Amino acid sequence: DERIKGVEKKEHIIKILHDELLKILGEYKPIKLEKINRMMFLGLYGAGKTTTIAKLGNYYAKRGYKAVLIGLDTHRPAAKEQLKQLAEKNKLNFFTDMDEKNPVKIWEEFEKINKKENYNMILVDTAGRHTLDKELIAELKELDKKIKPTEKILVMPADIGQVARTQAKEFKEAVNVSGIIITRMDSTAKAGGALTACAEVSSKTSGAVYFITTGEKIND
Repeated sequence: DERIKGVEKKEHIIKILHDELLKILGEYKPIKLEKINRMMFLGLYGAGKTTTIAKLGNYYAKRGYKAVLIGLDTHRPAAKEQLKQLAEKNKLNFFTDMDEKNPVKIWEEFEKINKKENYNMILVDTAGRHTLDKELIAELKELDKKIKPTEKILVMPADIGQVARTQAKEFKEAVNVSGIIITRMDSTAKAGGALTACAEVSSKTSGAVYFITTGEKIND
């Protein structure tokens, strides 16, 4: 029954809806880039994490950053190989240790090399699982302490559905996610679940969708 002078009822309703949507989805929030950026990517199996990292490496390299892709997924047999192939194909810098099973040790090796290289855009691929189990949480927490990421980005497929909410909550509790990337937006899914995830991790400091990816190719 509220009436505002000089404002049509229709306009008033649109404004109320708009404000409520903003509450759910959050304000516009771009990635805040530092002099040195260390972005840690999180997500379960099949979310498209490794491909997304290559896409962002390419995106920032084109914008003048000295980018490097770091392979710390020691659980999925082909993860390091996949990242290496994507890096080589797109002329991107890459670092991992194919034989090392401890991701913390790989990171320590990289830190030694980086003293000479001085990369300012470090994109880190971490392990996924089918579910967020205790082992994975412990590993992510240890890497979080070691790497001290400037961003912790949760990668979620558009077709994940409402299970996204639980997933986002668990990742947020484990390492305090700072933003989200939604993959597979070229599918018929419209990312309702992934947006629910944003509401779940949302606060003044997190819950923004930084990027959406729309295909397999490096520029999608």
